[in-house]
Amino acid sequence: MMKVVVDASVAAKWFLPEIHSDAAARLLDPAITLYAPDLIVSEFGNILWKKVRRAEITSVEAGEILHAFGALPLELSPSSALLAPAFELAVRLDRSVYDSLYLALAVAEECAMVTADAKFHSVLAASALAKHVRWVEDPS
Repeated sequence: MMKVVVDASVAAKWFLPEIHSDAAARLLDPAITLYAPDLIVSEFGNILWKKVRRAEITSVEAGEILHAFGALPLELSPSSALLAPAFELAVRLDRSVYDSLYLALAVAEECAMVTADAKFHSVLAASALAKHVRWVEDPS
């Protein structure tokens, strides 16, 4: 069984037609266990709020997406348990604690995090933590 940490940039692509949506959808394979810090819930909600605010989707559509997101087989880890290592990573990599929570979980689970955040990916790919990051389009 393969396991990966997914961030909100990937989760959004499961429900919103965007570039890399097809690649992100491949992660919804029953043979892959999906992990995320519980922060993903509020980040995902914020992505939908922005889409509604920009009139890209309706609030009814956002509600339906939120319901479907809640039914995903995501193993959520408490952010509070990841905060100390995430903070250390954030300082070391000069990245936000928010982003570093996903990375801290990938390190703890000894797996890769999959992201569609190009800036974060490029920082990690050039670091000693490269084995813990995978671009959404990269094959497993």
